[in-house]
Amino acid sequence: MQSDLKDLGRALCIITGASKGFGRSLAVQIAGLLKPSSALLLVSRSGDKLQELQAELLASSVDSGGLVVRCVTADVGEKEGVEETVRAAKEIPTTDIDHLLLINNAASLGDVSRFATSFTDLTEVNNYLSLNVSSALSLTAGVLSSFPQRPGLRRTVVNISSLCALQPFPSWVLYCTGKAARDMMFRVLALEDPDLRVLNYAPGPLDTDMNAQARSYTGDAKLRSSFSTMLSEGKLLTCEESGTKLMKVLLENKYHSGAHLDFYDL
Repeated sequence: MQSDLKDLGRALCIITGASKGFGRSLAVQIAGLLKPSSALLLVSRSGDKLQELQAELLASSVDSGGLVVRCVTADVGEKEGVEETVRAAKEIPTTDIDHLLLINNAASLGDVSRFATSFTDLTEVNNYLSLNVSSALSLTAGVLSSFPQRPGLRRTVVNISSLCALQPFPSWVLYCTGKAARDMMFRVLALEDPDLRVLNYAPGPLDTDMNAQARSYTGDAKLRSSFSTMLSEGKLLTCEESGTKLMKVLLENKYHSGAHLDFYDL
């Protein structure tokens, strides 16, 4: 296993949920760590924001040998969105890449205003799990099948996880369930394929739209108050802060494949 890498190599990097928040921040940070002739595939439901990010990345890469940046406007919670993303990845010229990096960042908080016993609608639950669990498995499987292991190719899969994968939060049954399922999914993947590098990374409490949603709508009063307190006391992390730690972990490349690493543990 390599360690203390200087960059992420000549890579094809796929990021879901890339149009805003943590995904957008990761795209910017990763672009600066790629060798010339690398490619970024940015996936989101928001086409306009993706185009803005693409323009920013291409402008900043002119002096560093260029970067291929492709956008896929798709909902990865739908079968068509997953298939379109895999198809777009296969269409990018990748004969010279030495690193495949897939970051499963797309996720939603779900309805946190209600408690577990209110979720009697199977369709509602299934729709949530489709985006937050099923799509991550199907997309990862599709990408890895399209780019099988070969000599000289390093393959890395990152799952953007959460403390909620390990601890229950009242009125957050959907989110906690989805994050716990995703962690186990990628732990199994790591066990099945020892040549694959797999990481579950919990970025900590980020100052994002999702956190604002949590502060406004969380049904459990004590939990809702704790989010407001973190904001007022300046304890929320910027996406850049957390992303910097993730980049360090990926560059050092010393983590146990399948591990759950939290921002505060590093």
